[in-house]
Amino acid sequence: MEKQPVRLPESWGRTAFRRFLENEQLPIITGFAVDDLKTVEVVPWPRMDAKGVYVQLTGAEDTDSAYVVEIAPGKSTAEERHLYEEVYFVLSGRGSCEVSGHNEDRRSFEWQTGSVFAIPLNTFHRLHNGSGREPARLLAVTTAPLMINLVRNLDFIFNCPFDFTDRFDGQDDYFNREGTIYARPDSQQKIWETNFVADVYKMQLPAWAERGAGGKHMKFELADNVLVAHVSEFPVGTYKKGHRHGPGAHVIILEGNGYSLMWTDQHKTFEDIQWKPGTMLVPPGMWWHQHFNSGPTPARYLAIRWGSTKWKVTRYLDHQGIDKSAKAGGHQIEYADQDPRIHRMFDERCKANGVEVKMDEFFARAR
Repeated sequence: MEKQPVRLPESWGRTAFRRFLENEQLPIITGFAVDDLKTVEVVPWPRMDAKGVYVQLTGAEDTDSAYVVEIAPGKSTAEERHLYEEVYFVLSGRGSCEVSGHNEDRRSFEWQTGSVFAIPLNTFHRLHNGSGREPARLLAVTTAPLMINLVRNLDFIFNCPFDFTDRFDGQDDYFNREGTIYARPDSQQKIWETNFVADVYKMQLPAWAERGAGGKHMKFELADNVLVAHVSEFPVGTYKKGHRHGPGAHVIILEGNGYSLMWTDQHKTFEDIQWKPGTMLVPPGMWWHQHFNSGPTPARYLAIRWGSTKWKVTRYLDHQGIDKSAKAGGHQIEYADQDPRIHRMFDERCKANGVEVKMDEFFARAR
């Protein structure tokens, strides 16, 4: 008698992380960008004892993931721990965070709008809203997709008893030490190794000439993670050089108005993302992209992403060569080599906004 094939279960073909998202029963925002993280709708989230929404944009490619969590006035999130890295950016509000290892020696620090901090791996932690009147809203970017897809056991992900004392050992000054600023020997880029950034809106930024347009930049190595962050700013009437890297760079606009273009070598029609404060975009892996300030004030953004200088993962995720000309084997397009359509479009949009284009100086340097 011929044996009949067994029908595959409906759950097959979905990753463990996608199944996890389904069980969370939260809305999931998809696409290339989110218009405004401060106003996206959030719904009750029983696991976190708060409100939330997942943001799984195309460019994350299930290497990392994001969510927005909102904490009611005077309330706290549920305590949790997990085997994936997590970086928070405070969108609005003020409060505190408690962190402890399994010895229950708790450390607490305060955060405010504009703060960036990372949770040490597999530590117990919870967030407290310090206002009795206003909700607090935070964005988190995590490495959950990779970890959950590899391990495929949520009990292990969320209940592993191991203490990573090489990352966090209950130090009193863990979240308030000054940290160390390094200068890359081959670049003007500055790197700050720290565990807490008080306010990315107000901090002073050093110059980073390699990316062009008179831009400023500071990179953060956070909590000994492979998930890092940086803040960049560039002047009115300018734009940065086109570049590409691996997936998962969550770019959050802090200040300014403008747009970003994204494209591939095979499909040269631009994805055109208009942005303002609160917009978030994630360029897909190895897509060229370029950021343009066509508004009347300087543009500043925060990127939470792969690409630790201290701890390498793979060339695809490490963002190597992003400030080196493509002609020299890197992943940056110099101004002299860019598609002529790019500058024409910028010129037209600046004129429409009454903004003076200030790129002549940088083009002259490129010649």
